[in-house]
Amino acid sequence: MPDSVVIIGAGINGLVAANYLRRAGCDVTVIDRAERPGGACVSEIADIDGQLQQYALGASVLGLMQDFVFQETGLARRLETYVPAESKRVYFPNAAKSAWIHRDPVQLQQELADRWGERGDVAGFRADEAKVVAYLQDGYRRAVPPTLAEAEARLGDELTRRWISGSAADLLDHYFTSEQTKIYMAMTVTESGPVSLHEPYSAFTLPLMDSGSIFDGYYGFVREGLWRLTEELATINGELGVDLQLGGKVAAVDTGRKVVHFERGGTTASIPYDHLLLATDPLTAARLVGDQAMIRDIEQKRFTGTSGKLTLFFRRPVRWLDEQLTADEGADTAFRFIFSVSSIADFEAATLRVLDGSADYAPGYIQVYCEGAAMRQLGLVEPFDRITLFFKNVALNASGNALPDVEAAVKAQLLAHVANPEDCVWSRLLSPRDMQQLFLFPGGNLDHTMLVGGQTFFDRQFSADPASHFYTFGDWPAISYCGAGAYPCGSIAGTPGYMCAQQVIRQLTPGRKKQ
Repeated sequence: MPDSVVIIGAGINGLVAANYLRRAGCDVTVIDRAERPGGACVSEIADIDGQLQQYALGASVLGLMQDFVFQETGLARRLETYVPAESKRVYFPNAAKSAWIHRDPVQLQQELADRWGERGDVAGFRADEAKVVAYLQDGYRRAVPPTLAEAEARLGDELTRRWISGSAADLLDHYFTSEQTKIYMAMTVTESGPVSLHEPYSAFTLPLMDSGSIFDGYYGFVREGLWRLTEELATINGELGVDLQLGGKVAAVDTGRKVVHFERGGTTASIPYDHLLLATDPLTAARLVGDQAMIRDIEQKRFTGTSGKLTLFFRRPVRWLDEQLTADEGADTAFRFIFSVSSIADFEAATLRVLDGSADYAPGYIQVYCEGAAMRQLGLVEPFDRITLFFKNVALNASGNALPDVEAAVKAQLLAHVANPEDCVWSRLLSPRDMQQLFLFPGGNLDHTMLVGGQTFFDRQFSADPASHFYTFGDWPAISYCGAGAYPCGSIAGTPGYMCAQQVIRQLTPGRKKQ
């Protein structure tokens, strides 16, 4: 008889795990409370004067996925993607022009020297980061959880200490001299939450966030929008024979009898399992299995997220004020970063300021994703040009519709670099509180827990015996956890789902084909 696998959660990790487990010969059922698959990778529709425009409600860009997952799941045959070739643009207060973050290290070294007076080792930073990224990607492919001992064996003590167990502050001081370079690189560290640059293991976030291989460490777009990735993967899984139970609210997990009880459409159903995968946030996972001790332990973790998201629609394509961009094909697709601070000390202060709830917003930085321009490169003509902003630092105090001053302040920072601000006709702000309510992100954190010491690298798991069974949840050998709180992290990557599925496949009946 085939092994029966039940997966709770139809986000990217649950869908990736289902794909690999089904192709390994398991009977797979996926249950999700929502009426559509995707988790936090779903769309919404805006009605603007009677014209409808689809946009990403949650995640917007693709970058942390591994190319082998994209290929092996079948997604590569179903989706069109686009990655901007143009250098990223970075704006600092009072700077006459944007700095360009070139892919070529030699060009980048010269650009940062000219713009920011950088005298450090930019090329050395990129070369060392590439070594760490290669190590991480090899572990992803082999589905082997990380250990410090293995990192030291592969990278050496110095690189392991600097790039994995060390602080971001020490890492940046080692390679760079200018405040602007340090701030730009430090931006990555705070993406998962208000993490101090002096925290142990905060350095690890830099190579981690560049470890996707689908676009060689860069980020790109999916035609129509990123939600098409999870929609299509759900379709592929259905074609493979995965049973997707949407609108199913799990009532209880009987760990003794190995049965999941859930309600759907006004009726109650029960499904037995040989293996149960929890592709949810960790708190929900602990509550489902009813482990009070684990619930208390998880509640002690650091959850806080401080990312806001602002979606804007423009009547006509956005024209950027920088004259160098107007004639270049595809230049309007370049990623842009707008900083509100000019010193690393001010950056750190803004990052931590919203923690006590005394401020709704502390201006730090804005990541600008030019989705509409990317869609035009993919041959898609839409009613409006769309721009998505992810920005720091927003408190968990209130929903976005209660923060009009924050929305106005962020919008003003963007429009200061736009030649046609009058064409902006619609906007919507989502705060960490909205993320918490919409997607059940603990503390509004898209990575479910912050990427800090004790919650990242080899610690990013919930197993009683991580050395032997890294993705096992607690001490239940037939229950695993593969949500965004597991190694390596969240985002639309599916890497925890893949690695967890491989762990389960290794435990299956001997002779079962491994995919």
